Amino acid sequence: MGKSANNSVKKVIGILGGTFDPIHYGHLRSAIDVAEQLNLERIQLIPSARPPHREQPQATPEQRLEMLHLAVKDHDLFKVDDRELHRSGESYTVDTLLSLRQEYPDSPLYLILGTDAFSHIQSWHRWDELLDLAHIVVMQRPMHVSAMSERLQTWYQQHVATKGDETLLAGRVWSVGVAQLDISATAIRQKVSQGLTPLFLLPDAVIQFIDTLKLYQD
Repeated sequence: MGKSANNSVKKVIGILGGTFDPIHYGHLRSAIDVAEQLNLERIQLIPSARPPHREQPQATPEQRLEMLHLAVKDHDLFKVDDRELHRSGESYTVDTLLSLRQEYPDSPLYLILGTDAFSHIQSWHRWDELLDLAHIVVMQRPMHVSAMSERLQTWYQQHVATKGDETLLAGRVWSVGVAQLDISATAIRQKVSQGLTPLFLLPDAVIQFIDTLKLYQD
C-alpha cells in the first residue's frame, strides 16, 4: 500500500491481539519495546473471543477483558479494545483490521505479532489482505531464530520495511527486537493450578483478580 499518512494524523497505532488468558509482563514489555522503536503513540490491546488457530481460553471473555483493564489502568500508552468480543463467529484478524481502518482512515496501523504467529500467517483467513490494511511488526527476541518457509521468506523480502516507510499507512513488514522475557500464559495457568505463585510474572492487580475468582484452579 503506497498511500502516505496525512500530515494531520495525530495517532500512530499499534495493535496487539491475543487471548490474554491471562495478560502478563511478556505481552506488556514487548509492546512497550515496539512502541518505543516505531514511535507508536498508542497500543490497542484486543482480546480474541474465538481464536481460530489455538485452543479456546479458559477464562471468560468478560474475565479476560477485566484483567486487561486492571493491567494497564495506570498506563496511557495502552487502550483496551473489546471489538472482537462483540462480533459473532470466529475472531479473524482481517475483520478487526477492516473495522480499525474504517475508524482510523488516516492513521498508520501496526499489527504486532510474535515470530511463531508470523511463521503461520499464510494459513490465516484472507492473510493476503492484511498488508492492505496495516503494517505487520514481527517481534524478534535475542537468540531466537525465526522459522519461515521458503514461500514466506520470499513474501517477507518483498514487503520488508526500509527507511522512510514510516510515512506509509500500511503495506510493510517490520522486524523489531524486544526484551527476552520467557513468560507464557500457559505456564502461569499451570503454576496457579499447582498452587504456586505467579508473582512478578504479571501485574499484582491481575494476580489478585485471579485469586479472588479462583481462576485456573483445578
